[in-house]
Amino acid sequence: MSDSLQRFLLEGTPVRGEIVQLDATWRAVLERRDYPQPLETLLGEMMAAGALLSATLKFDGALIMQMQGDGPIRLLVVEATSEHTLRATAKWEGDIPPGSIRTLLGNGKFVITIAPEAGKQAYQGVVALEGATMSEVLEHYMKTSEQLDTRLWLASDTAKAGGLLLQRLPGRPNYDPDAWNRATKIGETITKRELLNLPARDIIHRLYHQEDIRLFDERPTAFRCSCTRERVTAMLRLLGSEEVHSVLSEQGLVEVACEFCGRQYVFDAVDAEQVFATDIQTSARQTRH
Repeated sequence: MSDSLQRFLLEGTPVRGEIVQLDATWRAVLERRDYPQPLETLLGEMMAAGALLSATLKFDGALIMQMQGDGPIRLLVVEATSEHTLRATAKWEGDIPPGSIRTLLGNGKFVITIAPEAGKQAYQGVVALEGATMSEVLEHYMKTSEQLDTRLWLASDTAKAGGLLLQRLPGRPNYDPDAWNRATKIGETITKRELLNLPARDIIHRLYHQEDIRLFDERPTAFRCSCTRERVTAMLRLLGSEEVHSVLSEQGLVEVACEFCGRQYVFDAVDAEQVFATDIQTSARQTRH
């Protein structure tokens, strides 16, 4: 199945794995914006990684990954939800040369935000960009911030993105002591072509046919943008009445385009009054009391 996540365990060991393959989900991102080739590759790998890491979430919410730097690529963002929906975007300046993470982003940081639904407190981890590849950056983050031994192999092209994740589960001292080293050494034989073209179960069989494997049901993934007019309205409130009315006086309309899906939200003078009407009414009530 394309556009899916496949979870597996190596029975009798502390090793768990996930394979993700994105087809229409990845193309939905590329259809909305043209990215320079080195940036496109990096964003596809990051999207695959976001899907893999979000599969470990044990609550309803979202995992948001950001890479920020002072190089030609200024920002990459991937949001993956517990419902296995994804969206992604990036910002850059000028020409993008091929090269390492340092070449593409310069000095910067890598941020993962865990945002539960229902108003629960969010968690954010921040580390410096360490590593030449997306896989190395993420492995460094997981080791530094989560204290989890993690290995990732990622791939993307103009049609597909995919990845393999292995993690060593903590607190299992009686399990096969050589399993982690054995599993990662075998994992290192995976090729980008296999990640993008072989079905997940064929990959698992090719790599771990000598292990006792427990397979779980595949879970479908899909592109979905969470932007709404209500969220844009809240953003305009944060900008403030003075700023919004200044744009209105200059341009006649306030136009906001979603960075992820490109959807346009347009507010005229009447809409703007409605945006701030709640604030005015609240202020009036507080004055009376």
